Amino acid sequence: MGTVITVDVRDADLPESAMDAVFEWFHDVDETFSTFRIDSEISRLSRGELREHECSPNVREVLALCEEVRVCSNGSFDIRRGGGIDPLGLVKGWSVERASTILATAGARNFFINAGGDVVARGRPEPSRTWRLGIRHPERADSVAAVLAIRDDAVATSGTYERGEHIVDPSSGLPPSGLLSMTVVGPSLTFADAYSTAAFVMGERGAAWVAGIDGYDALAITTQRRTVWTAGMEAMLVRGDAA
Repeated sequence: MGTVITVDVRDADLPESAMDAVFEWFHDVDETFSTFRIDSEISRLSRGELREHECSPNVREVLALCEEVRVCSNGSFDIRRGGGIDPLGLVKGWSVERASTILATAGARNFFINAGGDVVARGRPEPSRTWRLGIRHPERADSVAAVLAIRDDAVATSGTYERGEHIVDPSSGLPPSGLLSMTVVGPSLTFADAYSTAAFVMGERGAAWVAGIDGYDALAITTQRRTVWTAGMEAMLVRGDAA
């Protein structure tokens, strides 16, 4: 999927086979959904060599979820453009969420998965503290714009600093304007990932749109270098020595 995946498990009793299953899953996802692989199922679908009803259950599930987000975002999230299909704006979060289920089913209680800024956190790294996640500054790779204290949360960030101007406003066909980055926190990484993309396309009104979705909050950095966030983010923002 064109990114680095980190898995940090703090449960000493987790069987090694669970980690093997997680990385096997990620390899399977890459083989199925990578738009960089000409033989992937999603590439074959995009070229018209497959029809949607001929696709695997996972592909059909992802396409249905993408359509759900397209409708609720009034088209700000749309995987069909330029005659092709690119579901990466949802499938990365979906795959990480599935990986977290694999770990939890195997008995993991305290872990952290990060796939290029799409994060699932469960439990705690140590009994006395929460996981801390730095949101990368969109213009300074060695700096963070904010730090979140998270536990049992999913976090996704959309912007142009990692993959360039890969996000397109479906209504104009051009890169969106107004924001440098958009971070969304909520219970599901599948939806946090897609919502962050949709909200990034919306620009400065994106954070308010996210706030209207039950259970989700947003933090955005505007092109005027202002950091704005929704009310629910207050409890997660780390200031000074706060835990």
